[in-house]
Amino acid sequence: MGHPVTTNPFIIMLINMTVVFLVLISLSFVIRLIHVVDPTAKKAEPEPAVQPAPVAPVQMAEPEPASEGIKNEVIAAIAAALSSLGYSAGQIRAVRPAERIGWKTSGRLKGLE
Repeated sequence: MGHPVTTNPFIIMLINMTVVFLVLISLSFVIRLIHVVDPTAKKAEPEPAVQPAPVAPVQMAEPEPASEGIKNEVIAAIAAALSSLGYSAGQIRAVRPAERIGWKTSGRLKGLE
């Protein structure tokens, strides 16, 4: 037993690739089997037969007139987005545009340097 069976690198490569793919396929079957037999998986809960009571719509205060060119539709969209995040109408105090330094101001400041 001093001599190897083959010294051809292509046959050795084919044997090694076959072994690797057989191991990968067997691991795939083991993982699928674990998913089927898994005792810790959450069971599908049956839907309750009783319908929950409908939630009354929140009465929002009339939006104040847009003071700086903000349209009422934009204010309504912002309020709807905030209420979908869980904020109530009483928590929304004001809607105003954020101060932004525009290109013109940036250029002026750059010119002063």
